[in-house]
Amino acid sequence: MNSSQTTSPATMRHVPRRASETLSDDGIEAEVLAAGALVWRLHQGNLQVLVIHRPRYDDWSFPKGKLDDGETLPECAIREVAEEVQLKIRLGAPLPITRYDVIKTVRGERVSVPKEVWYWAAEVLDGKPTPDGEETDETRWVTPDQAREMLSQPGDLEPLAELERLHEERKLATVPFVVLRHAKAKPRSSWSKAESERPLAATGKRQAKAVERLITAWRPRHLDCSPWKRCQETLAPYVKQHRHKIKYRKSLTEKRAKEAPGRTAGRTRKTLDLLQPALVCTHRPVLPIVLTELRGRIPYEQVSAALPAADPYLKPGAVVVAHRAVDRGGEVIALELYEPFDD
Repeated sequence: MNSSQTTSPATMRHVPRRASETLSDDGIEAEVLAAGALVWRLHQGNLQVLVIHRPRYDDWSFPKGKLDDGETLPECAIREVAEEVQLKIRLGAPLPITRYDVIKTVRGERVSVPKEVWYWAAEVLDGKPTPDGEETDETRWVTPDQAREMLSQPGDLEPLAELERLHEERKLATVPFVVLRHAKAKPRSSWSKAESERPLAATGKRQAKAVERLITAWRPRHLDCSPWKRCQETLAPYVKQHRHKIKYRKSLTEKRAKEAPGRTAGRTRKTLDLLQPALVCTHRPVLPIVLTELRGRIPYEQVSAALPAADPYLKPGAVVVAHRAVDRGGEVIALELYEPFDD
């Protein structure tokens, strides 16, 4: 867990917009930001959640911690779980934010400042809960009822209640569908060669590295990408880091989407039907086709309203994450939107 980090304009750019049936998060109200996860499993058919004991505070809580400089909230949640309990996880549905005041020293004076902890549901991909010995000295898998008796902070009950609701409504087990607009490319006006070969600008290459760190929170394995160079270069850091195979789809290019939009829509439907952690990387003119197909999987008005509906839909390097409930045929139960890294 890191030293207190006060929010700044740079940090605020990394705050997502999140929407589900029960929550609508857009912006922050706190000076101190943190993130964590309610890691869950089914044990003999019963829901269990992971709680940790922190010797520094002598309390029971969920894995969480404050942001590092330049870090997004999902990255923070992933890192904190890895550091505190040695687990590799995939983030699922967003859960309610907890808010409370903390004491910090400002110019030698102790003052009370607001803090927010952003939570997600999370499934274990690898590892066994193991305390780090410093921040955490004990971990336990417990039922929601047991967790309610153990948790030290009343605010932790709200994300726990939402986790339990999602489980009861068969919406807790989800897979992500990530829509990524390629990062910032060199201007068309300064490019005289084939449009398909137009590469990323220097800022775009830095955005691609930031995209890799961000989308690792959802670990998409099925990657559909336009074969045009700027899309290839946007996904290259993620493919290199995680060694996933990538499928280049001509139907996701600007040219093919204009000539045969039905094929682009059909390709998107096939990817959605897979019900696997998936990502589509494409161009601004293709986004309305992809997002229209995604909208058709959203039965909840508040969630559907959060989906971009007007040009340019997403900025270069921006990301939409749709959480699809596996046990409900892939219906989208929550959305998250992330602005691009901007230097």
